[in-house]
Amino acid sequence: MTDRSDIASLPLITRAVILAHARTWIGTPYHHQASCLGGGTDCVGLVRGVYRTLYGREAQSIPGYSRDWAEASGEETLVDAARCHLVEIDPSSAGPADVLVFRYRPRMVAKHTGILAATGTGQLTLVHALEGAPVSEVPFSDWWRRRIAAAFSFPGITD
Repeated sequence: MTDRSDIASLPLITRAVILAHARTWIGTPYHHQASCLGGGTDCVGLVRGVYRTLYGREAQSIPGYSRDWAEASGEETLVDAARCHLVEIDPSSAGPADVLVFRYRPRMVAKHTGILAATGTGQLTLVHALEGAPVSEVPFSDWWRRRIAAAFSFPGITD
């Protein structure tokens, strides 16, 4: 767990650095519960991998989880974990390099995450891992916007 008191001692991290690290994962195959650049990852593993690169450590050890973990528990496990290690922000203020958490259906627990990005022309995109496809950067469409459950920034961003 990241102690909020140590944020001042974190390395200087810019949004450009976060996005550069996130984009190195593009093409990594989907693999449930994994977080290995080039080897395999799921959506949580992608965010964990970027976090590890930025801070030089794993945010926390992750217990094994099933594909239906969110439905089985009924708890907002993903949002709660993000609150422990990231800085929660208003979803309407989210921008490139922020982490978004999604719920696929209203009143269901959130169980997907990705990193907001942008093209050179400013069009918002989402870097994420989705079962059946490698890590991709896709347009951040209204479909995604309607499903935002929470938004977070990485700690210690300098810009």
